[in-house]
This record gives sequence, structure tokens and C-alpha cells, in this order.
Amino acid sequence: VATIQKACETAIETRLDAELFKVLGDPTRLALVVRLATASGPQTVTEVSGCCGTHLSGVSRHLAQLQRVGVVSSHKEGREVLYRLNHERLARQFTELVAAISACHERCCQPDPQQTIPLMSDEEIDWT
Repeated sequence: VATIQKACETAIETRLDAELFKVLGDPTRLALVVRLATASGPQTVTEVSGCCGTHLSGVSRHLAQLQRVGVVSSHKEGREVLYRLNHERLARQFTELVAAISACHERCCQPDPQQTIPLMSDEEIDWT
């Protein structure tokens, strides 16, 4: 049991990115992530700044933090810098973390049906 527990701890710890969670812990950066996640394409600082009531220089700093941890990427087009959310990378990171936690929970813990939180289905999400 101790070997399984240690393996589980390692599996989860290697997928927990403290810097990612620290960067995502800021409400303005979360608003930027939501804005980029719902955008039809890459956005300029000016376009994305409408979400958070922060000066452009502050938005630029927040985007730089998000880029540092790989949440967003950017490319220059003429004089503008366009930002996009790295959907696939972010989804993969969270999916791997959830999978590790779930697998370890099944191996290490006796599930308590009253403590089980079901995943939301598409029908439960208000997409409107």
C-alpha cells in the first residue's frame, strides 16, 4: 500500500504545476483566459483588454505572465502582437492531472458514494 501511495503522490506532484496555478490564481488573468478561450481567433492587447478594466500596460504584463507558463502564445503581425490561448496544452495539463488524481483515488482510497462529485455532462452546462 505504501508503494502505491508513493507512486500516486509522485504521479500527482509531477502534474501539479505550482507556477501555473499561481498565475491562474489572479482574477484578471483568469478573465483574460476566459476572453481568449471564447475569442474567434488571436487577439491584440487592446481587443482582449475589454474583459478586465485594466490599463493596456497591465494587460500586457498579465499576458506576459500567462505566456511565461505556456497558457498563451503570441506572434507579431505588423506592428501588432496577437495572443491566443494554448487550448490544447492547457486542456492536456488539466486532463492529465485529473486522470492521475482519479486513478490514484481508485487505487488508494475507498470511494465514499456520498463524497463523489459527478462530472458535468453537456446537458448540465448552460451553453447559452
